[in-house]
Amino acid sequence: MSALEKKFLEKMEKHKGVIFKISKIYMDNDDDRKDLFQEITFQVWKAYPTFEGRSEFSTWLYRIALNTAILFLKSEKKRSFIQNDEVDKFKLNHEEYNDSEERRLKEMYDAINRLNAIDKALIFYYLENYSGKEIAAQMGITEVNARVKLNRAKQKLKEFINTKSHGIR
Repeated sequence: MSALEKKFLEKMEKHKGVIFKISKIYMDNDDDRKDLFQEITFQVWKAYPTFEGRSEFSTWLYRIALNTAILFLKSEKKRSFIQNDEVDKFKLNHEEYNDSEERRLKEMYDAINRLNAIDKALIFYYLENYSGKEIAAQMGITEVNARVKLNRAKQKLKEFINTKSHGIR
């Protein structure tokens, strides 16, 4: 294994939770989550040689992961049939939640899954404690626009959760 591969695996192991969260937010069934997880990992690996370290690795990873998730969601096939043996070297263990997961966490993920792709990204950044300024920079919009969009996304999320908890669908 080369030094580049080793360094990549170390960074990915440290940040794989981010990829898992994005996969869980954007895909509602296990097979699609695993496919998205693999696709994000592959896209990060492909782009890794261009990572210059001008930003934190996690920031760079978030951007690639969210862009990949949005494209994956929009693609007609929703599956990437990668025919590259190199990918198998970089399989990471998924942190999986089991059936005893707290009900509220499941409700939150269910509600997030009902959001559109952009709102999901906003909520993800919010849950990762990004400031309005950081969200704006990541999404390429103004800080005011980011805050307005985030507030609207949070309001939709509240409505989805409240609707479900009151038995209304």
